[in-house]
Amino acid sequence: MPTACSDLSFSRVDVAPQINGVSLAGWLYRPAGPGPWPAIVMSHGFACVKEQGLDRFAATFAAAGFAVLAYDHRACGASGGSPRGEIDPLAQIADLREMVTWIQMQDGIDPERIGLWGTSYSGGHVLALGAIDRRIGCIVAQVPTISGGESFRRRVAPDAIAPLRRRFNADRAERLSGGEPERRRVIPEGDQPGLYHSPEAQAFWGAAAALSAGRWDPQVTLRSVELASDYEPAAAIERISPIPLLMVVADQDEVTPTDLALAAYQRAQEPKRLCLIRGGHFDPYDRRFPQAAATARDWFRTHLTPAG
Repeated sequence: MPTACSDLSFSRVDVAPQINGVSLAGWLYRPAGPGPWPAIVMSHGFACVKEQGLDRFAATFAAAGFAVLAYDHRACGASGGSPRGEIDPLAQIADLREMVTWIQMQDGIDPERIGLWGTSYSGGHVLALGAIDRRIGCIVAQVPTISGGESFRRRVAPDAIAPLRRRFNADRAERLSGGEPERRRVIPEGDQPGLYHSPEAQAFWGAAAALSAGRWDPQVTLRSVELASDYEPAAAIERISPIPLLMVVADQDEVTPTDLALAAYQRAQEPKRLCLIRGGHFDPYDRRFPQAAATARDWFRTHLTPAG
């Protein structure tokens, strides 16, 4: 299959590994020239699809001589899995771990030089996996989720927390009885509220359906919200060392709050680097893409190439 990009220094093919009982749809980039190549495994954020910016980052890395695997999480985009729109962070981390295994087994890949790149929700995933999987050679966490509990408390009005938790429990009982899962819209539509409502969020997710040829689901299960509120991916960030860690943090991030990311970075051990970019959560994909992509590329070059 031809590359989706005009750069002749790499090729891209569609892949669909069977991971933990589910077919995960992805793109495998291979650089021009002989291997074995270092490889980077990439995944997207909450309720997203790989077409929301992963291709631009992956192309940057592949043009620099890295094999890259970018994929849709289970129950998202072109990947299998049900119920659709179920965003389970622990299941996604388990899949990410086996995607590392899969890429290590592919022809032309150096299994000893594997990096992780995650953004937003998956930025948290790479922190969590890096703390336990010693196969990882380098990590980039871009605008990462740090504390689901703290983010939940900031986003939900105090008098709305107890009623929402009652909805969690009612949904749990309904599903156990064989009923359909309750759902929430990702962004508002008409008089239907959404989980994210800023103009930047609506523009980012609003483009997802067209970018993914209609494979983006505008709803997630209510359980996804509950699971997010319990998710603490940076709880063991101190244990990532000696794996090199780069955190790309936006200085005005209200989705994955800046102060939480900076506090987590302080707890991380060396080797580490902080790249603080100007703007909000979505700027690394657009206005600050050149800085975010180049900084990540150079971090991978330093720590995954023989010269490094």
